[in-house]
Amino acid sequence: MHEAEVLVDAAQVARLLAAQCPQWAALALRRVLSAGTDNAIFRLGDDLLVRLPRIGWAAADVVKETTWLPRLAPSLPVPIPEPLFVGQPGEGFPFSWAVYRWLPGTEAALDTVRDGHEFARDLAAFIQALRRVPTPTADLPQGSRGGPLLERDQGTREAIAACAPVFDPAQLLAVWEEALAAPAWAGPPTWLHGDLKPGNLLAQAGRLSAVIDWGALTLGDPAVDLQPAWNLLDTSTRATFRAALAPDPATWARGRGWALSIGAVAWPYYQHTNTELAAISVRQIEAVLTERLQ
Repeated sequence: MHEAEVLVDAAQVARLLAAQCPQWAALALRRVLSAGTDNAIFRLGDDLLVRLPRIGWAAADVVKETTWLPRLAPSLPVPIPEPLFVGQPGEGFPFSWAVYRWLPGTEAALDTVRDGHEFARDLAAFIQALRRVPTPTADLPQGSRGGPLLERDQGTREAIAACAPVFDPAQLLAVWEEALAAPAWAGPPTWLHGDLKPGNLLAQAGRLSAVIDWGALTLGDPAVDLQPAWNLLDTSTRATFRAALAPDPATWARGRGWALSIGAVAWPYYQHTNTELAAISVRQIEAVLTERLQ
């Protein structure tokens, strides 16, 4: 999926385990297929997983997750990944990597939960709980999302042009410029998951049960975590989500801009290499356009 992507197979992971955490080396190891783009995932026995960065920009996320997730977890209403071990480069693998506890569940979506409106409220409650966690004053977790939308302007306009085979660029630009025109976030930065989308939310017994993949964790504009309104929910459940979070109109407009920007950037990049993620991008852009026309 990426230039300079590092390929890793089960045999190499087994060597890393044997060298650095031999207590788990005898456990069965099998690859987990997913639409994720930054990490390779291997199930380790029944209760663990190994997560290894595929690309250099994801390497720092290992330290970020192992530093911050244990501090966030006690304040959140559903489980998040629990890091158990941080591995070092070795056996030909160039990055740090980690072992986590396995979180069971299916991919959370409107067709896998028992009630879409309940799911929307659960999502809102999770986001509210994350925002309530006290923010640090130093050594802030760094991420590419959370700053002013204007910082994404050039890249988003280029991506919108590249989406011309699927969408009318003029329509997308109109949504984007509305988002840019919304007042910027003037409040204190809030905790952000940064990548709330299909695949990063799990469900059990029909309810939201876990939130995974925290590589985009950072602090900033709360509009970023409104993305599920367009990448997961439909018109009716989106209204429930919006009512539960009660963002001001400017924050909602910026959230729509974030959804458009992320989808527009992802589609041309992954259209040939990750069809599942490309399809998610198309659906969220369609949702953004549909909402604007209502």
